[in-house]
Amino acid sequence: MTKSRYSKLSQVKLHYLEEGDGDVVVLLHGWPHTSHSWRHVIPRLSSKYRVIAPDMRGLGDSSRPAAGYDNGTVAGDVIELLDSHGVHEFSLVGHDWGGPVAFAATLLARDRVKKLALVDTVLAGDGRSAGSGQGGARWHHLFHRTPDLPEALTAGREATYLAWFYDEYSERPGAVRPDDLAEYARCYSQPGAMRCGFEYYRTVEISSAFVQTRIERDGRPTLPVLSVAGGAGRGRAGEAADSISRLVTNLDSHIIPGCGHLVPEEAADELCDLLLPFLNDSK
Repeated sequence: MTKSRYSKLSQVKLHYLEEGDGDVVVLLHGWPHTSHSWRHVIPRLSSKYRVIAPDMRGLGDSSRPAAGYDNGTVAGDVIELLDSHGVHEFSLVGHDWGGPVAFAATLLARDRVKKLALVDTVLAGDGRSAGSGQGGARWHHLFHRTPDLPEALTAGREATYLAWFYDEYSERPGAVRPDDLAEYARCYSQPGAMRCGFEYYRTVEISSAFVQTRIERDGRPTLPVLSVAGGAGRGRAGEAADSISRLVTNLDSHIIPGCGHLVPEEAADELCDLLLPFLNDSK
């Protein structure tokens, strides 16, 4: 049974879900999501692993500090959470913004991260134009980076705004049901929650510089890395694999056909069918 817990760390109070026993696997969500996005994945992974799925800094039911939304700082929260549990070795799975955070955590704790899985995401610091919005293909990147305006325009309209993203970026109907939308809207309607989500976009240059500095100093990570992308999401034209391959040396890449960006919700079984053998220590 999935347990809902809280841990007070040095800079933030993190809410997280936990289930299962054994080697630790950490699941990191993206925007506009919370740990709730892993609801179909946790039961399968927890049959073999101890799964910990935090709400990242400022999101879900975690606290909302004024600053610290760059990938390196958020990754530090995750590592501190695991330290508080006495966990030394662990594997990471990150979707959307959770992917760059998971990669940053790998750079911070190279000797502790066993395997890294990145789900329909690209990485900060991969040499592409930071925060560009990819020539307008993702208009919201630049909108979210605009100071103050997104907060003002979405206040009181959080459910309407979020629902557009769940519909636009998924290919399989019913991935986010009305009760799921209600849960996401509950979290993002809390004071400061939308601002915190936008801050992830506003700090992308800091996140990119962190990655580039670490890679220049220590080289590209050599641990096993799995990329899983939706064929209609970041898998289109090989975007995810291209980004990730620039920063790691040991990449296995898969695309799930007929799936959009919301892979953990659209294609949980197909995702787990890839994650379970990948996470297996015997591989």
